[in-house]
Amino acid sequence: MYKWAAQPTEGFVEKPADTRPLILMAHLDVVPIGDPAAWEFEPFSGANDGERIYGRGAIDDKGALTTVLRGVETLLEQGFTPTRDIYLCFGDNEETAGDTAIKMAAYFETHNIEPFLVLDEGGAVVDPGVLPGVGHSDAMIGVAEKGILDVLLTATASGGHASTPPKRGATARIGRAITRIEKHEFPGSLPSATKHMLSELGRYAPGALRMVYANVDALAAPLTRALQLAGPETAAMTRTTAAVTQLSGSPASNVLAETATATVNLRLAVGSSSSEAIAHLRRAIDDDLIDIEILTVTEPSPVSRVDNQAWEILKSAARWAFPDAVPAPYIQNGATDARRFAHLSDAVYRFAPLRMSTAERYTLHAANETVRISTLAEGGEFMMELITQVDAR
Repeated sequence: MYKWAAQPTEGFVEKPADTRPLILMAHLDVVPIGDPAAWEFEPFSGANDGERIYGRGAIDDKGALTTVLRGVETLLEQGFTPTRDIYLCFGDNEETAGDTAIKMAAYFETHNIEPFLVLDEGGAVVDPGVLPGVGHSDAMIGVAEKGILDVLLTATASGGHASTPPKRGATARIGRAITRIEKHEFPGSLPSATKHMLSELGRYAPGALRMVYANVDALAAPLTRALQLAGPETAAMTRTTAAVTQLSGSPASNVLAETATATVNLRLAVGSSSSEAIAHLRRAIDDDLIDIEILTVTEPSPVSRVDNQAWEILKSAARWAFPDAVPAPYIQNGATDARRFAHLSDAVYRFAPLRMSTAERYTLHAANETVRISTLAEGGEFMMELITQVDAR
């Protein structure tokens, strides 16, 4: 964590009415590369073909980190000195839900420092068409993030030789539990932040569709269904999701499993809770012989304000750096270090100031992760504008 301290001045200088600090966050750690053969370039080379940077972390999260450093270093070169403190909070274990961000947040809490605005990774500037019928780019700014719940499903049986398999052995029970979880999806709804997103972006939709988005409260049910049909990203905005990520069974091909397990990663919808999710899983699985153990849990974050000065500044900086994009709030599906700061401020936002096409977003945590060089420059301009606008208030 680095503190860019406000410059003390000689004599009497009227201080801004609000001197709370700006906190800019990012993380340096990355996920594993997976299969090296799937990469066009060496995963940690930072390969540059003149248009793009390729490598693990290009998007998540070294691209956003670069924009912060570019903005700060350019302002320093220009002789800019802030009148309020600015903290650069860069984590080293975000991908493993580590404690670095927790310790940084504890520093502010211990010193009774309330941030004016906290900005971390999250949404991005996305291409037209993410929202059905909306034909312009959107600067998607996360105002909250889903919770995380990891559970372990376990089935036990007597085991034995695979030549004489019983019905509903351990692996069969786990398989049936997985199928039932997929069949019985969590109920969908439109949280207030999603309704705000639809009404904000819907103002730019054509004709009758504009009226649909303008009446989001009355048409919540069909709009929820439309988002679910539009693709996995928008569908995840409407509900708690459950993904089976790890399986284990017998240690040998001819041995019946005495224990079979499945790890399920759930992303808890804002407004729900881990207890509600566990209750849903029990109803869906409907098998008393399946044990459900909670491994880790982080409840959904509070929703940050969109009626305050911090939000207006953030939108203004986004419009300045990306004039073709409409800023709008949304709920972040993935987890970020920012959730560790949610108890300190109601102005915690999640936005990586980078253009990302659908194809580019799908390289996140996948092979050939890539970011455009041109948008790294745009992101640096955004950071400069954000810093100077915050400092001027």
